[in-house]
Amino acid sequence: MNERAQTTLDRLIGQLDQALHTVFGPAPPPGRPNPAQRNTEVELNETERELAGRLMRINHVGEICAQALYQGQAMTARLPEVREKMEQASREENDHLAWTEERLRELGTHASYLNPLWYSGSYALGALAGIIGDKWSLGFIAETEKQVVEHLTDHLQRIPTADVKSRAILEQMRCDESQHATVAIESGAAGMPNPVKQLMRGASKIMTRTAYWI
Repeated sequence: MNERAQTTLDRLIGQLDQALHTVFGPAPPPGRPNPAQRNTEVELNETERELAGRLMRINHVGEICAQALYQGQAMTARLPEVREKMEQASREENDHLAWTEERLRELGTHASYLNPLWYSGSYALGALAGIIGDKWSLGFIAETEKQVVEHLTDHLQRIPTADVKSRAILEQMRCDESQHATVAIESGAAGMPNPVKQLMRGASKIMTRTAYWI
């Protein structure tokens, strides 16, 4: 028996279900083992635990935004092969979402209370990028991932040395994000104008500074 081809309504329903899991949890099970499992938990003092929790909350928000961006772009992508790349990247980003969510629980802290806002804004940006055109959508992904790699590098320098579990997660995330940027560029991404890059950096700073506290 042949499977029925997915319609736009089918994809919308699927994305709504995915959005609810992304924002309110629990995240869908990851496709890969959590890299933190390779390390034994080291006792952190109160200051280290608080800092690690705040940094991982920022990274969890980043994964909320990544899910929304990819899902929005997949919905409006014009070429099937571009849509498939967006959906594949979204699945890989879900691993990061599940890992950071688990680490937040282990550190005894909460996810950002503004996650619905982060998700909806990022989904709208992703959908808009897809409407403008696939090469610009891919360019937006390439620049986003480049900035995320820089952000993760900064967090790897700031995370407490004793927090080997968080460090393992961030290192794997940085590797994956770099690969996503490479795939987007190789798929025909357009270069983003400098004003757009600066606007993206400004928005990222607002999100990270807010998520650090809320």
